[in-house]
Amino acid sequence: MHLFHADERVVRLIDVIRLILAVPRFLSITINHKKEIHPSIRRQHLYAVGYLFKVASLPFRFRAGGNSNMAPIVAQQHHHRSTTKQTQKSFKSRHASKGSLKEASKGKVETFERGNRKTPHQQVMSKFDRRNRAKQLRINKDNEHAKAINVFAGKDGAPRIVAVVPLCKDVSSAGAVRSLNASLDIEDEVPEAGWTRVNVDRFKQKIQYLVVQRDLLASLDACRIADFVVFILSGEEEVDEEGELILKAVESQGISNCFTVVQALDKIEPAKRRPQVVSSLKSYITHWLPTTERVFSLDSRQESNNLVRSICTTTTKGVKWREQRSYMFIEDIAWAGGKSAVNEDGTGEVVITGVVRGQGLKADRLAQVGDWGDFQVEKIVAAPLEARKKTKDDSMALDTEGDDVLERPSEDQDDLADLAPEETIMEDATTYTPSVAPSERKGVLLDDHHYFSDEEDETAPTRTRRLPKGTSKYQSAWYIDDVSDSGSDLEDFDMEDADELDKPETFEPADGEEGMDVDGRAMTEGGPSEYPQSEMFLDPSPEDEAEQIEAYRKSRKNEADEDLEFPDEIELHPNVNAQERLIRYRGLKSLKTSAWETEEDRPYEPNEWPRLLEISDYKRTATKFMREAWAGGVKPGTRVNVHIRGVPLSFQGSRPLAMYSLLRHEHKKTSCNYSILLSSEYEGNVKAKTEMVVQCGPRRMVINPLFSQAGNTPNNVHKFDRFLHPGQSAIASFIGPLTWGNVPVLYFERTTGQSSEEMDSDVQPADSTSRSSLRLIGTGTSLPPSMNRVIAKRIILTGHPYKINKRIVTVRYMFFNDIDVKWFKSLPLWTRRGRSGFIKESLGTHGYFKATFDGKINPMDAVAVSLYKRVWPRTAKMWQA
Repeated sequence: MHLFHADERVVRLIDVIRLILAVPRFLSITINHKKEIHPSIRRQHLYAVGYLFKVASLPFRFRAGGNSNMAPIVAQQHHHRSTTKQTQKSFKSRHASKGSLKEASKGKVETFERGNRKTPHQQVMSKFDRRNRAKQLRINKDNEHAKAINVFAGKDGAPRIVAVVPLCKDVSSAGAVRSLNASLDIEDEVPEAGWTRVNVDRFKQKIQYLVVQRDLLASLDACRIADFVVFILSGEEEVDEEGELILKAVESQGISNCFTVVQALDKIEPAKRRPQVVSSLKSYITHWLPTTERVFSLDSRQESNNLVRSICTTTTKGVKWREQRSYMFIEDIAWAGGKSAVNEDGTGEVVITGVVRGQGLKADRLAQVGDWGDFQVEKIVAAPLEARKKTKDDSMALDTEGDDVLERPSEDQDDLADLAPEETIMEDATTYTPSVAPSERKGVLLDDHHYFSDEEDETAPTRTRRLPKGTSKYQSAWYIDDVSDSGSDLEDFDMEDADELDKPETFEPADGEEGMDVDGRAMTEGGPSEYPQSEMFLDPSPEDEAEQIEAYRKSRKNEADEDLEFPDEIELHPNVNAQERLIRYRGLKSLKTSAWETEEDRPYEPNEWPRLLEISDYKRTATKFMREAWAGGVKPGTRVNVHIRGVPLSFQGSRPLAMYSLLRHEHKKTSCNYSILLSSEYEGNVKAKTEMVVQCGPRRMVINPLFSQAGNTPNNVHKFDRFLHPGQSAIASFIGPLTWGNVPVLYFERTTGQSSEEMDSDVQPADSTSRSSLRLIGTGTSLPPSMNRVIAKRIILTGHPYKINKRIVTVRYMFFNDIDVKWFKSLPLWTRRGRSGFIKESLGTHGYFKATFDGKINPMDAVAVSLYKRVWPRTAKMWQA
């Protein structure tokens, strides 16, 4: 570091001037000289220029009459750059390299060898092995594509099922099918509601149109079985609320390939507005179905022909839950015995005709026929569609049933029992062990133990206290400790309750003061004269106490309504015994980590609970039975007659649309858990146990679900939710049939009431929905069932801090007799401001008690205690015709 004086800076300034004069000469020599400049001269000039800029950057300061008293200037120190690495430019090429071209030409294969290889097997794979694996993946992909296409290939191939769903009032499904047939010069009769089969010779395919009327359940049933769904829009009217309801429900239950068409587009005048209308309809439908590429006009023969071409050549995407099972569209239903019953129980045999789709159809598995229910398969017979030559009377092709039986049930056939036999119950659920008998319980259950039994009170030694003369037994309960006044007017008094501080045993925190005393001394000790004799008071009269309680609860109600601080708060009547009223409730130190004693719940569990299906490892078991459906059975694409036994004759007037083959054990009942997300468009809240119509895969049921919080907890205890708010998600639990895998779930609500006779019956008639409209209120997914999931209903009892002395508080209005205080003495107390405490002892006989907290509480605070009981899900009612 150097100090530059004024005379030195003058010399430097002269050098700078010389360099400035030399720079133009250097530049003129460099530009105008034709020959190269000698390197030594070039270096000198460059050094001069560099020195010029270095010197010019120094901060010179001059003052009049320059002296040496100017501020010192610090010269910049030389430093090296932090690193010697130079960043190289990335390779840029307008043409791809050979490696990238080869990579692109290999096909769409998952090449996981790019980048970091994660597993040791990937690291040791040779180049030949990697190419061989890619080839195998490509071959498997081709085989899957060919398998999906081969179902429709050939003369005896399965028809492509197309559901035609109208979304507007002024459109017609039958008219849309006629327009599609007219584009291929096909003149077949099309019913207003039903199905029709069309042979498209141009594309060598068969199409089976499902003509659906504008009805919610009919649209859901048709789209659930269809390979393609065609939505019909109107060029003149907008989609109303009913159309949007159908669109939401169909999209939520799972949809395969879908197309959109528009009718009455030629009626729009002038003609130049028609492209704008089509663009507007496309914008609307892409909001619900983003994969929609275009909207076809049925008024154009060319566009109708293009739509049929797309239906005949497009690979079906399918629905995952549907493709995991075997299913078939019911083309015909025949009763073998006619109107007379075949069996003594009033049931008969039904022959269902259709083409097997999905997985192979097995006779050992149960078949669900629409809304009829689950039935056993008697046999599966081939029923090829043979086309005879037309006779002179131009007779059409007839369906003939072959005599060859494709499959019969074996000894492994599933039965129709939905509950385990009663012999499997090893012990009676209503019996108690002596340790948990109700007669021996002397305190509320906290976690897994009952505290404060009468034996402790009987065997505990008593200690005399010094009280004023004339103090009665009742008045002595209001003295916390020995009175600190002069001993002239004191006499010995036997205290019945033992002082628990004298016990040398170690207690848990749930024991109250002893459990909180971690350091060997109490957190808060009251002085000997905490409540002086002058402040002693008697219990108020019943009339005054009733008025005080009513006024206090009224203020608490308003506060709860405004702040919603205590959503689970209840109020006990002063004349109600809390011990009897809350006999099923218990305390928990932590809702998420405390152990839940299940033996206490056995007397209250449903009668069928021990007979439900219990699955230990759901993931492994579900994978096992899903893979079991992959092999065997009647090959998909085969037209068969399925003989079903045990069908009630009352179903003769109805006609189901589809039949689904259930996986193993899917008929048995268990504790089902479905996720539910309440629609944000739904006004109001949904109360727990409210009747809902739920659709899960091929089933439709009437349930009264219990709502509980989602998530995983260490103790598998989840809080019960009394209400479900719009946009809120929860878990809906009920007792119903098992469903393997994750299947979409739809929740509907009836908008009109129903008669009490129908409500009391175990079977809900299907035609009741036709009389009353349904409203989609939520969606969800089926989750693994669990009988160990505990749904805990919480209630909160609140009290008012009557007197506060540091951390010792007298609480009232939580209980109304000393027996309840002793019963709930082990429960931990808490306040809404975050303080925790415990009950120390009862005061008087009207439910007052002394409590100790971990800090001083606010007089405006409320003391509360939480109680929990297990609630059990209700049984679902199957939706039957």
